[in-house]
Amino acid sequence: MTTVEDALTHVETKPVNRMLQRPRSTTGAWSWFTTVDHKKIGILYGVTALAFFLIGGIEALLIRVQLWGPNGTVLTANQYNQVFTMHGTTMIFLMGMPLSIAFGNYLIPLMIGARDVAFPRINMFGYWVFLLGGLFLYSSFVLGGAPNGGWFGYAPLTSTPMSKGFLPGHGPDFWTIGLIMLGIGSVTSALNFIVTVINMRAPGMSMLRMPVFVWMMTVVAFLTLFAMPIVTAALMMVYLDRNFGTNFFNASMHGDPLLYQNLFWLFGHPEVYILILPGMAVVSEILPVFSRKPLFGYSVVVFSGIAIGFLGWGVWAHHMFATGIGPVAQSAFGVSTMIIAVPTGVKIFNWLGTVWGGAVRLATPMLYALGFIAMFTLGGLSGVMSAIVPADTQQTDSYFVVAHFHYVLFGGLVFALFGGFYYWWPKVFGKMLDERLGKTSFWIMLIGFNLTFFPMHIVGLEGMPRRTYTYGAGLGWDLLNKLETVGAFLIATSVLVFIVNIVHTKLRGEPCGEDPWDARTLEWATSSPPPEFNFAEIPIVTNRDEWWHRKYTEDEDGRLVRLPAGAATATAEPEAHHHIHMPSPSYWPLLFTIGLPILGYGFVFKNWWLVGLGAVWLMFGMTGWATEPSTEPGT
Repeated sequence: MTTVEDALTHVETKPVNRMLQRPRSTTGAWSWFTTVDHKKIGILYGVTALAFFLIGGIEALLIRVQLWGPNGTVLTANQYNQVFTMHGTTMIFLMGMPLSIAFGNYLIPLMIGARDVAFPRINMFGYWVFLLGGLFLYSSFVLGGAPNGGWFGYAPLTSTPMSKGFLPGHGPDFWTIGLIMLGIGSVTSALNFIVTVINMRAPGMSMLRMPVFVWMMTVVAFLTLFAMPIVTAALMMVYLDRNFGTNFFNASMHGDPLLYQNLFWLFGHPEVYILILPGMAVVSEILPVFSRKPLFGYSVVVFSGIAIGFLGWGVWAHHMFATGIGPVAQSAFGVSTMIIAVPTGVKIFNWLGTVWGGAVRLATPMLYALGFIAMFTLGGLSGVMSAIVPADTQQTDSYFVVAHFHYVLFGGLVFALFGGFYYWWPKVFGKMLDERLGKTSFWIMLIGFNLTFFPMHIVGLEGMPRRTYTYGAGLGWDLLNKLETVGAFLIATSVLVFIVNIVHTKLRGEPCGEDPWDARTLEWATSSPPPEFNFAEIPIVTNRDEWWHRKYTEDEDGRLVRLPAGAATATAEPEAHHHIHMPSPSYWPLLFTIGLPILGYGFVFKNWWLVGLGAVWLMFGMTGWATEPSTEPGT
């Protein structure tokens, strides 16, 4: 009897004529340009986002040096506008979102027991769009001036034609085109995560057995999928108003400047949760491991995250209380803003319930997770204050708002992601980051963070406006601004210690084994770092926290008992007869993406030859991509 396997072994593969010979190497420097492995792409996202984090941090230091004392002269007004615009743009679009995607890319397939994401080449395309989009934005510094209208780009300031002289130069054009490009990359990543989670979970991995990290990244993916098109439409209208005299936001021609704010914040507030939910996801994985307890109220945490995702669409106008939107709208959005604090508060109580009574280990990841809870809670409290319309009206455009969103975004996202670095570093690189350096970095960051941002509450309530490039003497803000600048340099020091830790670990770190934290979820069930195929055999999932249940059971008195060594399934090495087909490397994601910045430069400088070249390049890349199979026959 002829089996299917026998038949397949006799199928002859014919050579295929293509425009490019397909790359085959999965190792070496060049393989990083052609890889479709989700783990390598995750590392690329992480390294690139950290590089942009350093650039955005240098911009923050320039801001703080300028504001060290009254009448600062380090930067001119225009230079200051460029620096604070690019600082905000970088930290949100080039650091926060991509760093979250880095964690998602690396961990989601491992956590759900899959071998890769659903669309590996689109995954790599998303990375190249992110990298080239970031370089495109920063090339503006040498091509006529960087964006200088704020990371929010309010119209009609940004949309008024250049001939009117509001924002001369091409900075706003780079900003609109650059963000549209970055949005394309974000949407492809979101689609990839959604399809991967829905279709590629291991047998037995029901939705309510998924790790909270996977759940929250799924919510983030849906938010991204629906939010990015809104801001893309707004950015296109700004570009058209500015360059082609359309009047979407020109009140004198029956346009509506508030239309831009509605569109931007309809994207912008879900964007806050696009940045925060990954932080919540990371903390929800760290706390149980270092408390040696399951996550308290798993289902409640999951549904609270979903509720935050839904409610996040109903609060955008609280950014517009000072625009005269009327008392009914102000009241409705004030109430909705308070309501969204409920699921957020529920999560905080669940995290504390997880730690309560646990065998707590204060390792570096745990310190960052606890720091996240404290700093994010403070940011949430000042957010509830801003939901009160009269208070918000007083705080609008003051440094109080700067303090609030840094407590939420830096205190929330950055603390959590640094905890994630320390927690998953041994999984990614097979070595533990040094604990002494890690704890030193944490305490310096905690002190520097509060020294930088807490005084901003006070100077804000005293009337110091945000986005001001200087202030006069005798206003009583000198000392607090000096403290903020010292704090900013402390944060920079903590990041420097983190970088020293990375180098130290690279040079002197010892291999740490597969599961150094005694963790709970499936990514630790394979070797550290994992093989290209993740799992030799796709795991069968029978419990939430599957990996924990493979290691431990309970005795008759409910006490935890470690199962004998070998009871856990070793899944790093495939058996000799077991061939695993993995997607093949490809040039086309990179080649296709190169067309986007060419197209972008054409639109910025209104050079239609460049626009045509970019369009042709995209067609070339699309054709090559479409004619290439995802997996090379015979591999």
